[in-house]
Amino acid sequence: MNGFQSCCFAVLQLQATYRNTLKHRETLKFCRFGRGWNMLSWIRVSSVSLLFASLLVLPSQAQNSEQLEVGPPPLHRAEPPAPGATPEELERRGDDLRVDKNFLDAIDYYQAALKGSPGNASVLNKIGICQLMMQRYKEAKKSFERAIKADRQHADAYNNLGVIYYAQKNYNGAIRHYEKAISLKNDAASYYNNLGAAYFAKKQFEKAIQNYAKAVQLDPDVFERSSHAGVQAQLPSPADRAHYDYVLAKLYARTGVADRSLHYLKKAMEEGYKDINNVYKDNEFTTLRKDPRFAELMAAKTTAIPD
Repeated sequence: MNGFQSCCFAVLQLQATYRNTLKHRETLKFCRFGRGWNMLSWIRVSSVSLLFASLLVLPSQAQNSEQLEVGPPPLHRAEPPAPGATPEELERRGDDLRVDKNFLDAIDYYQAALKGSPGNASVLNKIGICQLMMQRYKEAKKSFERAIKADRQHADAYNNLGVIYYAQKNYNGAIRHYEKAISLKNDAASYYNNLGAAYFAKKQFEKAIQNYAKAVQLDPDVFERSSHAGVQAQLPSPADRAHYDYVLAKLYARTGVADRSLHYLKKAMEEGYKDINNVYKDNEFTTLRKDPRFAELMAAKTTAIPD
């Protein structure tokens, strides 16, 4: 039975119930209001029934449309924290919920863990991450600041606070916190990636390239992971997006990862990178230019895909 048939069946049941009610109260109605009330009431209930059916059908019609709909707020889906659990157990359960993207429930477990371990910078930082992923930037900022106050050497908290500034387009603030994180921990590829993104947003491309190169040196997969988690890089125009992809193509060519270099080179062409012919002059592409796939890609003259 489809949605419309279910609605019709519900309406018929409503009408049948009303007819049965009329039979039991018919004498009383006739004495008080006469036969005209009976007919008028039936018309009213029929109208209400049709309105009820139309309201039930509307959601199924909306689902087939191309209109966006605001979803419900996040809901709790996990059992509440057990009273007798240790802070370590609560934190581990929070970690599992965060991995499953149950951020609201994860926060509950982290906050319960804090009651048994007040001032735990790692837990405060994790609360901030959940709030950040839920786009509760003000709350996340406070959590990261609390983590830093609890542990001035917590590099991740400085980096994550930088992400908040970046999301708010305060790139100078972001750069300041990323550099602080790097001063505390200089082998984290994501810190250099974030710093490169902030410089790129400021159109300081040379500094962006230097930091992206360091990120790739530390972790060749850093850009693949960054595209699936965290805050999206802010590239305000198609030209910026094209330039960004060209920069990544150059970085991967420099490190000898031909497949990814060709992938980002193709993306830059699809996005209409205006200086694509620089690929024949930039030294980073010297080895890639000898790859038959490079010649094939450039001969194809990939057409820019409009937004």
